[in-house]
Amino acid sequence: MMENQVFMSFTFYSTILILKMYVVAIITGQVRLRKKAFANPEDALRNGGLQYYREDPDVERCRRAHRNDMENIFPFLFLGAIYSLLDPSPAVARIHFFIFCTGRIVHTIAYLLQLKAPTRSVAYGVAQLPCFSMALQILLAATPYW
Repeated sequence: MMENQVFMSFTFYSTILILKMYVVAIITGQVRLRKKAFANPEDALRNGGLQYYREDPDVERCRRAHRNDMENIFPFLFLGAIYSLLDPSPAVARIHFFIFCTGRIVHTIAYLLQLKAPTRSVAYGVAQLPCFSMALQILLAATPYW
């Protein structure tokens, strides 16, 4: 696998995306602390009292961004891994991975910074294009074995 240029490119961009998800999780925790909005009573008690066992709109925004990442990055990890096994052009594959990664980064920035619409939607749509392309190519390759 380490000699497979496509798989190594996939590995690079996937790792960037996983690290981005960790950063969003850390940001969520920091916003919880700053806003004193804890999801568990034991955390609230440790940080000032049960009155801080509550929801906060900024924390919820971070959580939605993180959930959206899981809904989109996990399928990409599957599709990209299978696509890498199809022996696609390394340059074309790299473009697929780059577009998805860039789209997800822009999506997260737009979500967390509440950028003006339709920035987040456009980033989401652009990131979906390579996923649909990879899924179609996987289906076409697998069709003879159906």
